[in-house]
Formats: sequence, C-alpha cells, structure tokens
Amino acid sequence: MTDPAFDRRMLEQLVCPVTRAPLTWDAERQELISRAAHLAFPVRGGIPVMLVGEARETD
Repeated sequence: MTDPAFDRRMLEQLVCPVTRAPLTWDAERQELISRAAHLAFPVRGGIPVMLVGEARETD
C-alpha cells in the first residue's frame, strides 16, 4: 500500500540538499530523513519541503 501523502517514486529522485546523500521515508512522521546530515525534512500536503531551515535535527 502506498502512502497517499507522498509519492514514493519521488524518493528516487530526491537527495539531501546538504550532503547529496539518499533519503529515507518515515511514513509515521511524514518526513524524509537524511541520515548523513542528521536532518528530517517535512512533507506537507504531499510536497517535500527541502529547505534546511524547515528541517529538524535528528539523533
């Protein structure tokens, strides 16, 4: 089942804007995770917000 809030095919095209590393999808939090940069980018209304200022820091 695909998450209606985010087109997972888009994940293949997106990379972290800081490190250019691949992202992983966290369906529960509706975020794209950059493990390399320790940042989580929100997805609002199905649109990824890839601005560093909008991202939250992860552990």
